[in-house]
Amino acid sequence: MREIVQIDISGPDRPGITMALTQVLARYEVAVLDIGQSVIHDTLALGMLIELPEEPASCPVFKELLFAAHELGLAVRFTPVEADAYERWVDEQGKARHILTLLGREITAAQIAQVSAVVTQNGLNIEQITRLSGRISRRASRASRPASVQLWLKGPVADVGALHASFLELGHHLEVDIAIQEDDIFRRNRRLVCFDMDSTLIQTEVIDELAAAAGVGPQVAEITERAMLGELDFNESFRRRMALLEGLEETVLAGIAERLPITDGAERLISALKQLGYRVAILSGGFTYFAEHLQRRLGIDDVHANQLEFENGRLTGRVTGRIVDGQRKAELLREIAAREGIRLEQVIAVGDGANDLPMLSIAGLGIAFHAKPLVKEQARHSIATVGLDGILYLIGMRDRDLEALAL
Repeated sequence: MREIVQIDISGPDRPGITMALTQVLARYEVAVLDIGQSVIHDTLALGMLIELPEEPASCPVFKELLFAAHELGLAVRFTPVEADAYERWVDEQGKARHILTLLGREITAAQIAQVSAVVTQNGLNIEQITRLSGRISRRASRASRPASVQLWLKGPVADVGALHASFLELGHHLEVDIAIQEDDIFRRNRRLVCFDMDSTLIQTEVIDELAAAAGVGPQVAEITERAMLGELDFNESFRRRMALLEGLEETVLAGIAERLPITDGAERLISALKQLGYRVAILSGGFTYFAEHLQRRLGIDDVHANQLEFENGRLTGRVTGRIVDGQRKAELLREIAAREGIRLEQVIAVGDGANDLPMLSIAGLGIAFHAKPLVKEQARHSIATVGLDGILYLIGMRDRDLEALAL
């Protein structure tokens, strides 16, 4: 086998460096087996894996490269690569890779160090690190945006669940969100996003707002507590809470709908998703009356929730049709995906409650958003430190991509 050499080049970046160096290689008919380049704060790191021709005349190529690099103010290092080492590297292609996304209000060295320690403890190697969020001015004040970096990891993962648990615990300790996904074709081709509504798209529970308006807040809270303790199932607790709302005027609902507090980052996220051709749905155990209000405001495609029943402009205390519980949410997600010709691996599901777990478990990317500990533990991914627009980084979007969408 011909001689293989790795060339590592570093120094101040400027236009024309890659051209100048590869022109030297071209004169000697050198084959480039691999190449990678990055620039951090105008400092270049360029690596090439080359195969030299068999002719002895190939030797002067190193002298010419050194001369060209010196002219450009660059440092160069040559490392011979053994044939067996090269073939092992070739054999690694096609094997599983994972993407780790780090999300927070700010990324610190301590966070990266501790995340890297867990990576190393699990026998994984970091191949590449990329910043997804934009550059941050230390002078001018600007709107708060999440900070995010993405790490490409190489190596087999024996227990993905245990690895998720490790990162969940670490993320809680560091006050940062850590998500790890297999780097497959579906991660780069999501097409449908299904949101829970209450405490996910909006920062309130609508039934609590209705109960307060009807003067039955404590009674509704007691039933909710019993359901959380397992004394009542979701459907039974839902019917009991609804019965307490009988007689509430529709005009009260209209006022609540107008005041719904949209979750931080929701409008930016959905605007980006729509411009990129995603289909967006609300699958809620709440009410269509309010979900349809959000649909008009945010441009949601599909709404599935509980249909309130009115008589003479007042609530009857009942809903029509099947109650949308956790199982129904999962069924609806499957139905929308099938109708749109989308695989479940291409679906993102986002929710905060236990009744969201069935749909989070079947979606390709299931995200517990500012959820209770039990939900975070059972979901494969969690966002707890940033707004909903943090999801954009989990699908690999960069701030410079979003700027092209005027976001």
